[in-house]
Amino acid sequence: MKRLNIILALTAVAFCVAAFALKEQPKGNSVGIEIGNIAPDLKFNDPDGKQLDLYSFRGNIVLVDFWASWCGPCRAENPNVVATYNKYKDSKFKGAKGFKIFSVSLDKDQASWVAAIKHDNLSWPTHVSDLKGWQSAAASTYSVFSIPTNFLLNADGVIIAKGLRGEELAAELEKLVK
Repeated sequence: MKRLNIILALTAVAFCVAAFALKEQPKGNSVGIEIGNIAPDLKFNDPDGKQLDLYSFRGNIVLVDFWASWCGPCRAENPNVVATYNKYKDSKFKGAKGFKIFSVSLDKDQASWVAAIKHDNLSWPTHVSDLKGWQSAAASTYSVFSIPTNFLLNADGVIIAKGLRGEELAAELEKLVK
């Protein structure tokens, strides 16, 4: 009887240790939208119909920026994003080749989207949209329920910050500059 109790106790301990070990997996090893997760891939068309792939920008610091032409707060934030891009686009980063912006529009109307890119001087070449507005697959994948919102990725595609507005973006990038 004593022997059976010892075996049962050791089995219970083994299950507890196994459950704890499985629960404590590092976030960076899984795809998700929390800081420490590998950012989900996005593959959408640019205004010219060419498909762009977020994962193709690995090796760079990447800002995944969700916005829309009809969004007043987005348009008000765009000058900050433009200024930050212009300041850091040619910078040298620790462990990264450079800084890129992957703009994801939640527009439905292509003409309005393209006009806003031009009007707001969003000079980086990586603008994508599936033109489905709030039903966008990108918004669903990243659980985007309000815009503007963004995710800052390191060279390995891991989310290192999110929801950066105004000077917060420049402050985060400054920490990564050589």
